[in-house]
Amino acid sequence: MIRVRDQLRSLTSRLVLTTITLVLLVSVLIGTATTFAVSSYLTRQLDSDVHAAFRQVTRPSGPPGSGFDVGNQAPGTLIAVVGDTSQGEIISGERGAAPTSLSSATLDDLDAVPTDQEVHQVEVDGASYRVVAAELTTSTLIVGLPTEDVDDVVSNLIRWEIVLALVAVAGAGAAALVVVRRQLRPLREVAATAHAVSELPLAEGDIDLTERVPDHLTDERTEVGQVGSALNTLLEHVETSLAARHRSEQQVRQFVADASHELRTPLATIAGYTELARQRPDDPAMLGTALDKVEEESDRMTSLVEDLLLLARLDAGRPLEREPVDLTRLLVEAVSDARVIDAGHRWRVDLPDDLVDSPALVVGDELRLHQVVTNLLTNARKYTPAGTTVTVTVRRDGFAVHDDGPGFAPDLVDHAFERFARGDAARTRGQEVGVGLGLSLVDAIISAHRGRVTLRSVPGDTTIDVSLPGAPPPPRATTPR
Repeated sequence: MIRVRDQLRSLTSRLVLTTITLVLLVSVLIGTATTFAVSSYLTRQLDSDVHAAFRQVTRPSGPPGSGFDVGNQAPGTLIAVVGDTSQGEIISGERGAAPTSLSSATLDDLDAVPTDQEVHQVEVDGASYRVVAAELTTSTLIVGLPTEDVDDVVSNLIRWEIVLALVAVAGAGAAALVVVRRQLRPLREVAATAHAVSELPLAEGDIDLTERVPDHLTDERTEVGQVGSALNTLLEHVETSLAARHRSEQQVRQFVADASHELRTPLATIAGYTELARQRPDDPAMLGTALDKVEEESDRMTSLVEDLLLLARLDAGRPLEREPVDLTRLLVEAVSDARVIDAGHRWRVDLPDDLVDSPALVVGDELRLHQVVTNLLTNARKYTPAGTTVTVTVRRDGFAVHDDGPGFAPDLVDHAFERFARGDAARTRGQEVGVGLGLSLVDAIISAHRGRVTLRSVPGDTTIDVSLPGAPPPPRATTPR
């Protein structure tokens, strides 16, 4: 019982069963209509014969068998006179055989037939008759014909209809099974692709998700094609997501490895100078040097850890301040500070005329935006030689930092904003190499401000462009009347 129920759940079984049901229903309706039409037609013909027999019987006058014309009546004709002297007979179908006389009980039953000269159906000795009754002078004349021939024809017709309906149902079931299986073959191929994908190990690692629905099953003009196309789109999204997940996992692993490497160096330096100070406690100069190095490396670790913490907060979606910031003042002050710190570079601010009296306002966190500007200027100061011109161009929707230094290596331009990227090393020319978090912090902070930062670099022409959402204009002051 359970297996049959499970089989009926399949689309093929349901479609075949639906087809069989429809064919059976149509066969029943056609058979019923045909039977009713044939039965009505034959009954009308029989009624016409009954009227004709009645007219023929009533031509002469006299009692049955003498005054009525019964010699030319069809076999099985019922003729009865009910009244003072009731009598009746059924003409035999065999030649020379005497008619069958009707019993008194039968004549009494026939006396109840209405005398409206309409055809009525009665039962006579277990057989059905269509009869007509009419009043005579002192009695009632009843003439009728049996319905046996009509009943036989209708019964044979019903039997043939049942046989043909069964044949039609069997043929329709077989044909539907073949057609449905053939039409659903593309759907089974789509399902096979889905099953193949479901069996792939997708939990970890680099997933090679190459399974796709064949092109001939992705025609969106058909229902199966729509399913196939949707499945391919889903698989493409899954493949992209899995690739992004794997790439993120690799970046996290590399990030942890780089962070560990960067922290290991200052920790090893601190441990070394601490051990050296412990071995030479009586040397004041050595103790001072050791403390200076420990302090220097501690500051370096503190800066690194703070940068890592800020990146983690930004990755977690921590909201930043969303206040109007005077970008013009912020950039001018940052360039002035850089000019004081490093006089070996030429520092310039390009301020358009329309921003002299009307400062550029952006929406954001002033402290973090100051960190962005400081990181970019520090990056230009550390990794370009003395005499390089650094120009900061102010716009209403952001700013750009340009220098005419050696630029980034071509193969590192696309990775400059990645964490612990060594793109800065291409600009060092023997100078100090950074830990690779400066530009990644810039990108993370600007992204948190819903802005965008881009890099364009060739030797002698390097530009980092920062776009930020502008602040709404201040409300106009209205003059009281």
